[in-house]
Amino acid sequence: MQNDDVSHLLLLNRRNAGVEPTVIEYLKTPPDRSTLESLIQRMGMRPRDLLRQKGTPYEELGLGAEHWTAAQLIDHMLAHPILINRPIVVTPWGVKLCRPSESVLEILPLPQRGPFSKEDGELLIDAQGRRVSDQA
Repeated sequence: MQNDDVSHLLLLNRRNAGVEPTVIEYLKTPPDRSTLESLIQRMGMRPRDLLRQKGTPYEELGLGAEHWTAAQLIDHMLAHPILINRPIVVTPWGVKLCRPSESVLEILPLPQRGPFSKEDGELLIDAQGRRVSDQA
């Protein structure tokens, strides 16, 4: 997980469920090839799907071109960790690129201990600890 607004929301959400998360700042401590390949495989996605474009050398490196192999894209992510989209959340229930941020609830089935809202005020969990979208 990276220290940005989405990651902050995920951190608070996990704490609301009574889980103290481990935060891995992968710009400071990038994953090795084996770890990155494992995360990609466990998320069921292609390396291309994990590429972050905004605020990265994505365009400069021409990574939008289709000729890059999966291994080459992973090479670029290892050389430029900023290219790894975030936050990636790992729980005992799964691994997920949590965009939008509330998708973390799909791999965090623990009951929430109280109401929880996104930073924009949108209520995700009610006072009884239930997902608001599940009540419809």
